[in-house]
Amino acid sequence: MIDPRFYRLLGPKTLRDLAQVVKADLPAGFDPELALTSCAPLDQAQAGDLAFCQGPAKGKSTIETGAGACLVRAEHAAMLPPDVAPLIVKEPRAVFAAAAAALVARRDFDPTAPAVPASVKLEADVVVGRGVVIGDDAEIGHGTTIGPNSVIGPGVAIGRNCRIGANVTIYCALIGDRVTIASGSVIGEVGFGVAPTATGPVDVPQLGRAILQDEVSIGSLCAVDRGAFGDTVLGIGCKIDNFTQIAHNCQLGLGVVIAAFGGISGSCEIGDNVMMGGRVGLGDHIRVGERVVIAAGSGVLESVPAGEAWGGYPAKPLRQWMRESVALKRLVNPKPQTSPKGGE
Repeated sequence: MIDPRFYRLLGPKTLRDLAQVVKADLPAGFDPELALTSCAPLDQAQAGDLAFCQGPAKGKSTIETGAGACLVRAEHAAMLPPDVAPLIVKEPRAVFAAAAAALVARRDFDPTAPAVPASVKLEADVVVGRGVVIGDDAEIGHGTTIGPNSVIGPGVAIGRNCRIGANVTIYCALIGDRVTIASGSVIGEVGFGVAPTATGPVDVPQLGRAILQDEVSIGSLCAVDRGAFGDTVLGIGCKIDNFTQIAHNCQLGLGVVIAAFGGISGSCEIGDNVMMGGRVGLGDHIRVGERVVIAAGSGVLESVPAGEAWGGYPAKPLRQWMRESVALKRLVNPKPQTSPKGGE
């Protein structure tokens, strides 16, 4: 759901208003003055929310949602519950971008406010470096240090005894205690949500949060994107090396370790105590079980069971990858044949 610490609701908008925004016909039998105040994912939407649906879930003949209205293709409109107003469009996800922009906006800085407004809550012994800008209603806990030229967005909460380096940017985020974020990293910025259309790709709004739990360490020049609707979460004690990208909606468990140049695609789930070598990449929606070890340079394109060691591209169980690598080497570089002793 939309967190008011980070987002402003621009509504309510009527069903008629939104039909005009998305260039859809008003659905028959529904009140054109129906008030819609926010937007939400299909499975979380309530009566005052607008949702979108690309199509029914696999194997389902109905679309389940509690939304007040839903952007949907014509062939799927009849699958909605009878009390959900269908707004029929060709590309629901792409059109949702315009509809969401009419309902919700991210809170931004007041250009007339001082660098640290009066509404900011600073506990004792907080150190704010030169050139730091902090948005309205942010909260920073006891003993935390904010390095020079960092930007802390409106509503952001940072716990106690944290170390935020220079030139760090944090938006739409909740940060726990004893968290370290090294210079140049960006937490809670917009995720990579793109929908194709006939006229080119469009950006899909990212309306979630980024959550870093206690004792997380983030290296330099990393990016942790906020969720599309929900949260991107890094569990207690995660250690993330330099130049690592963690995309929207990822869920990292406790004590996950990712070496430099890691790339974690959207909506991945990584279990507790997973270790990844440098330059490991995960495809989207991958699940990695607890205590998994992934060798450096691997590309993981399928889910990995708990407790296993994988490597290679595409990644596979480590022993299998090593055997295949040896077999391939022998195939392309066979040993030269030697003549028997005394042979001509």
